[in-house]
Amino acid sequence: MKERGIVCLVGAGPGDPGLITEKGMLRLKSCDAVVYDSLASDLLLKAVPDHCEKIYVGKRAGFHSMKQEEINQLLVELAEKGRKVVRLKGGDPFVFGRGGEEILALKKADIPYEVISGVTSAVAALASAGIPVTHRAISRSFHVMTGHTLSEEGTLPPDFNAFASLSGTLIFLMGLGNLPLIVTGLMDQGKPGTTPAAVIENGTLPGQKVVRGNLFNIQQKVKEFGIKSPAIIVVGETAALDFSSTGKQPLEGCRIGITGTPSFTGKLHKELSGLGGTVEYLLSLSLKSYQSDERMQKAYEDLKNYTWIVFTSANAVREFFLGLMERGEDHRALGHVKFATVGKGTADELLKYGFRSDYTPKHYQVLDLAEGLKGRVTKHDRLLIPRSSRGSKELNQILNEVKADYDDVVLYDVRKEGQEEQENGKRAAITKEFDYITFASASGVDAFFEEDSVAALKSLEGLMVVCIGDITAQALEASGRKADLIAKEYSIQGVAKAICQDWSDKTNGRKGV
Repeated sequence: MKERGIVCLVGAGPGDPGLITEKGMLRLKSCDAVVYDSLASDLLLKAVPDHCEKIYVGKRAGFHSMKQEEINQLLVELAEKGRKVVRLKGGDPFVFGRGGEEILALKKADIPYEVISGVTSAVAALASAGIPVTHRAISRSFHVMTGHTLSEEGTLPPDFNAFASLSGTLIFLMGLGNLPLIVTGLMDQGKPGTTPAAVIENGTLPGQKVVRGNLFNIQQKVKEFGIKSPAIIVVGETAALDFSSTGKQPLEGCRIGITGTPSFTGKLHKELSGLGGTVEYLLSLSLKSYQSDERMQKAYEDLKNYTWIVFTSANAVREFFLGLMERGEDHRALGHVKFATVGKGTADELLKYGFRSDYTPKHYQVLDLAEGLKGRVTKHDRLLIPRSSRGSKELNQILNEVKADYDDVVLYDVRKEGQEEQENGKRAAITKEFDYITFASASGVDAFFEEDSVAALKSLEGLMVVCIGDITAQALEASGRKADLIAKEYSIQGVAKAICQDWSDKTNGRKGV
């Protein structure tokens, strides 16, 4: 009999993907299936293993949501197949998350389970808006109520009167549509119209909006500022306080969509997030390896005849050494070889395999790499260039000028991942959420425009498009769009510097560069 799996209820937090707990992230990274609701950030789904099955069960416009009883049964069935299941829920599983109902179903089926708390928006969204839930001499308690069930029959629930009479900070989750009913109910129970009130839209997210007022005017202020769901209503003296963070990161409030292979976008995401940006994966690419193809195998066989190996990307370094090891060879086959790398990132990747780059140009671009090699190779040298099928022809043209002896061999190709929802129509809507879009390669540009170039072009309207280098920018221009920013350094840090400078100019009211 197959051993049963386990179900872990994980709170995803209030929206900001950085607010999930470390323990929750660990469970995501090792699960076989993830059952999730509508999440404020799909970034968390990127943490799951490649083999993990992703099952959406939440509410989304145009789609029917799965009934709670069906979700309960799904969790049981997945665990009975021996899987490690993560039930990923917004906020905390037990704060209006119906986690208790799911656990009762698991207990009935004798399924092992675990609960990992999440940061609830009832606290985090207020903190993000600068509103403390408690404050000495002002509020000694806080109380949370769901607001979306208040008007099922056009009336307040029986316990609302007791709730309204409480001192401290009153917090209503999911209640924006019932704001008039809530305000009237509170005032009917004796809350003065001058009682401070606030409404927070998209708490902890880049699109966060906060309006402050009192019970008399909060409805009008919500209407004036166009506040929409999801939103949290706060009533009490602390709602008048503003303890918003004053320490700002360089990319605070900046929204960036990134494209590329997982190895690249993972590092870029870390770099931009560390600078305070909100980063989302827009288009993921995967590598198709040609290590075992005839030409690449012949290159491995002829390694003793090469004097230089030229790497134009970190991907090429990884794929080359993986192929070398697959053949049963090791570093001893390369003791006589010199290495050239296009930039610092590629040189750093090479160093991971125990080799230092013999030549890296000051400007991290293929053109500079080619010009540098032109003055270094002699008629006695033979070069191997294992790289992408869409590699820059500038390298070939310059090496041909000096009649260099080289083999340009396709080691890998980059293509769009097939399993993600990346239709151009959907991307057009998604890109409107960003301030910047980054492209890390000509392959990434081609993939973005692949299905519907007209729709792809339209999706970039009004956005700043950032390219990692001139070759990528040329591919973008060939597709009908000029790059707004080109990194001075062909590296992740170069892309980050370009965005930081432009964002600084914008936020300081100066013209961007």
